Amino acid sequence: MARASKHAYAWKFTSRFRRNAFGWRGSRAAIGRIDEALAEINAVARADRNLAAEGAVALIERLSPALEQIDSSSGAIGRAVNGAIRDLVTIIADAPAERHTRGKWLDRLWAAHEADAIPYIETLADYWGDLCASTACRSAPCTRARCSCWTCSCMKSST
Repeated sequence: MARASKHAYAWKFTSRFRRNAFGWRGSRAAIGRIDEALAEINAVARADRNLAAEGAVALIERLSPALEQIDSSSGAIGRAVNGAIRDLVTIIADAPAERHTRGKWLDRLWAAHEADAIPYIETLADYWGDLCASTACRSAPCTRARCSCWTCSCMKSST
């Protein structure tokens, strides 16, 4: 397994995805920002898959708090977020990270999912097996007091 990137990278999207960054009429702007963040992460993935996965985790952590004021009645923002999560999960799952690094990512994703007040990232749970990235990891018994769908032996490395 490859090690996580040691150098710091200044993600451009982080300043755009802060808590309550978008007002109730901000669907169009938010969808544009999501597309920009995905493009940035995909560009980094061409050179460093672990760094891109770190960016993907950071974006998922920021999505729900940034979007919680948006009027989502049209469903457009929900579709954009679900598509983004699908793409970000692929980046995270494909990263050749060490077990310890992946465990930390999973902890952060779990915390983001738990804190998801407006259920924008609820579909993340559907991809948990992919995020674990190994059969042994997916089939391991629960290591913490969590819902059984969020179990993974990768979590042992972060306790």
